[in-house]
Amino acid sequence: MRFRHPDGSTVHLAYCTNVHPAETLDGVLAQLRDHCEPVRRRLGRDRLGIGLWLAKDAARALVTDPAALRGLRCELERRGLEVVTLNGFPYEGFGAEEVKYRVYTPDWADPERLEHTTALARVLAGLLPDDVTEGSISTLPLAWRTAYDDERAETALSALRTLAERLDALQELTGRSIRVALEPEPGCVVETTHDAVAPLTAVGHDRVGICVDTCHLATSFEDPDTALDDLGHAGVRVVKSQLSAALHAEQPHLPEVREALAAFAEPRFLHQTRTSPTLDSARAGGTPIAAGLRGTDDLDEALAGDALPDAGPWRSHFHVPLHAAPAAPLTSTLPVLISVLTRLVGGPHPLTHHLEVETYTWQALPPELRPRGRTQLADGIAAELTLARDLLTDLGLKELP
Repeated sequence: MRFRHPDGSTVHLAYCTNVHPAETLDGVLAQLRDHCEPVRRRLGRDRLGIGLWLAKDAARALVTDPAALRGLRCELERRGLEVVTLNGFPYEGFGAEEVKYRVYTPDWADPERLEHTTALARVLAGLLPDDVTEGSISTLPLAWRTAYDDERAETALSALRTLAERLDALQELTGRSIRVALEPEPGCVVETTHDAVAPLTAVGHDRVGICVDTCHLATSFEDPDTALDDLGHAGVRVVKSQLSAALHAEQPHLPEVREALAAFAEPRFLHQTRTSPTLDSARAGGTPIAAGLRGTDDLDEALAGDALPDAGPWRSHFHVPLHAAPAAPLTSTLPVLISVLTRLVGGPHPLTHHLEVETYTWQALPPELRPRGRTQLADGIAAELTLARDLLTDLGLKELP
């Protein structure tokens, strides 16, 4: 979906296909047929943007076979779909029964992360619509925080510098400008937007910026205005933003709240949980994460006794549907998303032109909330995109055909 900003530039809105498990090119083609096109039809649009997730095997098939890449591009056009952004965070196995910590490998100290992201950039350059010259790829925020020493840190930054050089060469060859965005996530070396400033400044190249995921930002209790102001002052480019909402519990000390949270503790994905405790409760359990924050790596850990202080709200890294907040006593961080979006595209000029709805946890919701089959899933994704569309038009953007 495309929108005209009041300054005349185009803002792209997509939804991320990592919600549909697929490891191979055949699986990706099936996604377009079974999921993406039906969502487009529900929205009554002739054209729908998708943030394509390409696992290792699918990316390699496309980058080594020009005919396969042309075939995918033709299939996108035939089904009324377009791609300007890729989700390059998961490497493989995102549809497995248990993902958890596996999603953080290989990290940026592993040569395979550089090669995979290079392949994605080459693929994206071949998929961009004829009238679009800029593409974006979101990626792992360096590494998970453990087993990351100074040597691995320098290796990771060197890999990003090499990537930037390759992206420069790619533009010279194709005329397409591809940028890569570190996506801060709780528990990673780069957990917050503040954490991203130093490594991105050290990389020192406009090709490598940040992806602001509004669920992750909210989970870490970041103030949207402060976060975006700090990025601007540091000269860090917002390459893309993922529009997502976290799980919020205002009174986690109450038994009924903990019972409601327990329904979201599931075995597939990691649901890092954070609180910003009061001074008196800061002596309680929970790992010190950052200034003023305590947290656990997963929701079930937070619910185990006094693992986290519970005098203040908890937020958990669980991407809940944008249009359907959990039932009381829980809610979502949709207001944080709205605040970030207002700053990103509500001003005189957009801070980013690539927006992506990324609710990949539909099938991880409590059983009574999960979509039953493809039809309900398509309905839900279309409802999320409708909400995002309405937020954009309320900010003065005009939806384009």
